[in-house]
Amino acid sequence: SGNPARPRRGAELPFLASDFVLVWETVPRELMKPKESSENKGVRERSAIIHRTWRKRFLDKLLDTGIHMEKVPGGWTAVVHYLLLSAPWSVLCYYAEELQLRMPLQALPNQASNWSARVLGGLGVRNVMAEDVPDLPLDYCTCQFKVNKLQWFLGSDRQDTFFSATQRHQILYEILATTQYGRSKEREVGVDWLLSENVFSAAFPLHDGPFKLPSEEAAPGSLNQRQILFQYWANWRKWYKYQPLDHIRKYFGEKVAFYFTWLGFYTGWLLPAAVVGTVVFIAGIFLMFNDVPTQEVCESGEQFRMCPLCKSCPYWQLSSTCSIFKAGRLFDHGGTIFFSMFMSLWAVAFLEHWKRLNAALAHRWDCSDFEDIEERPRPQFTAMAPLTIINPITGAEEPYFPKRSRHHRILAGSMVIIMMIAIVVMFVVSVILYRVVVAILLASSGYFRFVASASRIASVTGSVVNLFFILILSKIYISLAHFLTKWEMHRTQTKYEDAFVFKVFVFQFVNFYSSPFYVAFFKGKFIGYPGNYVNFLGVRNEECSPGGCLIELAQELLIIMVGKQIINNTQEVLIPKLKCWWQKHRFDSSRKAPKEGEAAQAEEVPWEKNYQLLLFEGLFDEYLEMVMQFGFITIFVAACPLAPLFALLNNWVEIRLDAQKLVCDYRRPVAARAQGIGIWFYILEVIAHLAVISNAFLIAFTSDFLPRIYYKHLYDSSLRGYVNFSLAHAPQAFVQHHNSTCRYRAFRNADGSFSSTYWHLLAIRLGFIIAFEHVVFFIARLIQLLVPDIPESVEVKVKRERYLAKEALAENKV
Repeated sequence: SGNPARPRRGAELPFLASDFVLVWETVPRELMKPKESSENKGVRERSAIIHRTWRKRFLDKLLDTGIHMEKVPGGWTAVVHYLLLSAPWSVLCYYAEELQLRMPLQALPNQASNWSARVLGGLGVRNVMAEDVPDLPLDYCTCQFKVNKLQWFLGSDRQDTFFSATQRHQILYEILATTQYGRSKEREVGVDWLLSENVFSAAFPLHDGPFKLPSEEAAPGSLNQRQILFQYWANWRKWYKYQPLDHIRKYFGEKVAFYFTWLGFYTGWLLPAAVVGTVVFIAGIFLMFNDVPTQEVCESGEQFRMCPLCKSCPYWQLSSTCSIFKAGRLFDHGGTIFFSMFMSLWAVAFLEHWKRLNAALAHRWDCSDFEDIEERPRPQFTAMAPLTIINPITGAEEPYFPKRSRHHRILAGSMVIIMMIAIVVMFVVSVILYRVVVAILLASSGYFRFVASASRIASVTGSVVNLFFILILSKIYISLAHFLTKWEMHRTQTKYEDAFVFKVFVFQFVNFYSSPFYVAFFKGKFIGYPGNYVNFLGVRNEECSPGGCLIELAQELLIIMVGKQIINNTQEVLIPKLKCWWQKHRFDSSRKAPKEGEAAQAEEVPWEKNYQLLLFEGLFDEYLEMVMQFGFITIFVAACPLAPLFALLNNWVEIRLDAQKLVCDYRRPVAARAQGIGIWFYILEVIAHLAVISNAFLIAFTSDFLPRIYYKHLYDSSLRGYVNFSLAHAPQAFVQHHNSTCRYRAFRNADGSFSSTYWHLLAIRLGFIIAFEHVVFFIARLIQLLVPDIPESVEVKVKRERYLAKEALAENKV
């Protein structure tokens, strides 16, 4: 009874299968470059000696923990060494209690359910999305593992299957990550540091086997877990089927499973948003052909002579912009108000229902208390922390880093972030200047086709340049954020990831959204009037195109959002395949030929095949892509009702692409636990609130909706004469100086001052913003009150599980 003593080497029987693989490569002396200088050879040899020393110390320490090892040589010219690791029973028990793993007390039928399946079942409609996936994992009542209560845990009599594969991987990785092989102050601890120093080439758990089916008629019961996931999840033919979430969790762990659960849930909720957005867009097409102001512009001929766009630019006719004015009506109409309100409430309802699903899954997957109680300090933090302290929750002694020092480091890192954001703003300003200069050059070129489309061409090319800057700056900043977050010394992996995510998101938010925010809220707002134009850095401020800034914002969104999606999906398809092909080609071309009398190796062994796969680098990029997309379809949805449709189409592809990469192209990641999607949820909540404010201002100040309503109620309900109403006459001083009169878009008097109409509209706009925000926030708050965060059924299950755990682990149990 009681905890076992920490196991020592040679305590168990030889193992039958490996749980983890360590790999390193060495180059034989005879294959070193003959022309290499003696200095370079000396550096290489010294480095190899240091690496051998570190490796020997590390492996000796692993042996002391009781880990079993089996060394297997590889078959390549650059000699590859494989070390197969396995944890014996006593080691597994010791670390299972240390890591507070939860083990089963009682088996229950799988209680997975889907709201759409329940709705279709209630209507008596056949559910084509449902599918029977073999080897469905059971649900269990669980509690934290205790060695002295071993007999009360389910399956404790079968030592080979009591701990799941993912639990064994977690235990092995914990040992590898915390084993010290040198001085902790020099960070000589853990396999991650050895990997960064190239002492080891790779460290990974093995996949269950090949992902390809042995034959098309293979019985479902004969498939391994990887084949099941490939056949029923990563297969493109399953694009309309439910994801096997319990299988994903069983094979990859909770962190990966929560990502795919959230992605599938988000994609499902995009369906009604896409349908409503498409209907609003189609309504815009019909309104475009029946819009009276648009007809007036197209039929005006030479009635409206517009003022030049620059000093050397010619006068131009408003009728020449007929096509772009029509395009503006596609997005700027009454349906915009309804859709903006709909999407704001959609975002709130989506997040509230996700909270319920998250709570239900966190309980089913045994991670409800993971972040608060069960999560251990990061191995790197444990090694580097200068002090220890008693944890107030668990009562255990833990490494400690002073909060004051961490706050100082966070403050210093914030200065770096502010500097990087300033660089982004500089690039945005340069893109604005580029657009202005290109528009002026095209407008003054004298070519009619260029003069009429000058603003549109400048805007499109400016959006493409902006996308290029976004992608370049993102790569630079992410590596900087990694360094700063490590330096800040966060205690747990969750806090570390949250700090990293926050840094990168703030930067990416400014990086991606600065240009759309400029077009939406600043472009065309501070331009002055003929004879008294406002300049910025010696260049006249940009005006909106004749169709309005909303059409330019829609164009900006489509280029950045859809362009980024196309680039990302192309990269996700091509880059992993090319990298896998190159690795396999490199290994095959350098494979040693069998010596005389030796038989050629018939087939690569599993660890060789796994080593040829790519390293899994986490889910950060996947989350970031989806959250930025969520921002585009909510913050600026008033400008582009088709954004949810493009997001839906992209996400259908994204789910299968990510699944294929994980199952086919990547080495198996160490199963990581999580309580949900982490800080991403709070970022989504901030975006949802920002979307309400943004859409209110878009409709009030960027759209023509309110000026049209004002004109309709005060002057003409048919909107005849609206174009003339929205154009001001050039001031008398400008007319006398140029001996010619012209019109420009503004509500100003003959002397250039703002007219009474401008002030009336300003009051209406501000009143609309207040009314829109209050109505939407009130309904959103009502949704939050009506939808409880934790389903009642989950609360009952939690109480039942606590009761069973108390009964099973009672000290006086007979």
